[in-house]
Amino acid sequence: MIDINDYFYFVKVVEHQGYSSASKALNIPKSKISRHVAKLEERLGQRLLQRTSRHFNTTEAGDAFYLCARKVIDAMEVAENAVLEKSDTLAGTVTLSSSVGVANFLLKDLVTGFSDEHPDVVIRQHVSNDYVDIIPAGFDMVIRGHSASLPDSSYIQKKLAVVEWQLFASPSFLSALNFTIRTPDDLSGLKSLGFGWQSKEKTWTLRHVQGEQTDITYTPGLCSDDMWTLKHASEHGGGIVSLPSYVCKEEVANGSLIRVLPEYTTANAQLSILLPSRTGVSEATRAFSTYLCENAPALAK
Repeated sequence: MIDINDYFYFVKVVEHQGYSSASKALNIPKSKISRHVAKLEERLGQRLLQRTSRHFNTTEAGDAFYLCARKVIDAMEVAENAVLEKSDTLAGTVTLSSSVGVANFLLKDLVTGFSDEHPDVVIRQHVSNDYVDIIPAGFDMVIRGHSASLPDSSYIQKKLAVVEWQLFASPSFLSALNFTIRTPDDLSGLKSLGFGWQSKEKTWTLRHVQGEQTDITYTPGLCSDDMWTLKHASEHGGGIVSLPSYVCKEEVANGSLIRVLPEYTTANAQLSILLPSRTGVSEATRAFSTYLCENAPALAK
């Protein structure tokens, strides 16, 4: 007799690359998952997974079975969503991942706004600057910033917003200079701050509104992965910093930061939402991604 749970647990083991990871993601005992997979292999008379203490792989039969089993699980989710969509109240759980900067400066109002409109939807937010592979990590969606096009994949890609990175400095820092910054070359040798902690020497690629491009190499006195830290340091005279425009919007409005070389940007990045499959997206996830796409562009300016 076919047990759909066998399919479900097998799919989760493959996507999480192991029994322990699947057990943690599903919050159920590893022994239960192992029993279902073993029962599936016994019924099929085929080994689907090769596992040792250090390695995990699917067999040729396992690869073929996964593709079919994934479609079965997706179809089940579509069937449930078809019933849930008839309900007047949107419910369910949405798990998402984003960088720290996006979470702190862009998503905070969007997450609370969506929750106010749909109080029965539980949002589980993971925040990290590390790369996250959406399927093995078990997320419903990932928000990713990128300057180049994302590679083609089986994921759904939805454009969220286009973000300008600009240069900022405090009024006290700029007034202490014995000149006015008028061209990119004027930035050479000035005290600066750098996003990303790894490299000692960095480069700003400044693009003029009319298309001119200039590279300025600088050595920051402070490097950080945290945009809050960089913005705070710049506000207190720490130097010139390049950050997304929406990160410094309030500080520019209240005068604690001033945009430097306003006719130039240092990057034009795109924020995109990645979803694992078109058929396996829950109604709550679909509604949340639509809400983000409709409201994020105005906040990202």
